[in-house]
Amino acid sequence: MQAFTIHKGLVAPLDRENVDTDLIIPKQFLKSIKRTGFGPNLFDELRYLDHGEPGMDNSKRPLNPDFVLNQPRYQGASVLLARKNFGCGSSREHAPWALLQFGFRAVIAPSFADIFFNNCFKNGLLPIRLSEFEVARLFDEVNANIGYELTIDLPEQLVRTPSGDAFSFEIDAFRKESLLNGLDDIGRTLAYADKIRAFEAERLAKHAWLDVQPVGVRS
Repeated sequence: MQAFTIHKGLVAPLDRENVDTDLIIPKQFLKSIKRTGFGPNLFDELRYLDHGEPGMDNSKRPLNPDFVLNQPRYQGASVLLARKNFGCGSSREHAPWALLQFGFRAVIAPSFADIFFNNCFKNGLLPIRLSEFEVARLFDEVNANIGYELTIDLPEQLVRTPSGDAFSFEIDAFRKESLLNGLDDIGRTLAYADKIRAFEAERLAKHAWLDVQPVGVRS
């Protein structure tokens, strides 16, 4: 996965609480066996005026002009600002996939649903918990300033505003180190590939019978 160190990006404010994973990526788009292609259908029910289904040409669908991500001032946003309990509902990993594939690298909210929160780290999306007061202040500043950007400094665990103020956030040391190095669970395992191969070779040398194929089974 893509490493996360310091990211500066345009902020899009999604001013609603309890945004569930079905709103983030509706259930009909979970039929795909691929892990890609979900970005165009992020917040599908909010972004479009019609009902979306897999395989539709989104470029021909009517957009909802009132939805924040369709407004010109927020085009290219890579930091999503949200309210409490973001990512509640079902445990679909497609939700962080859709956010990442749309272009978001971080989500800032007062609180997140636990499963969504954990899935973000596994995919390189940084969920940041700030207090409701700090989030409310950021909403005010984003709404008042076109082109409002935040700098997210993961090594220092700080969210820096254009005025120079900074908000600190907590993150588990293991998750922080994984994001900084761009390592998901598979990547961490592969980092020990040489040791795994050495162990397997030593085990096979000591227990050669482990290499015996069952009758009728071809390698």
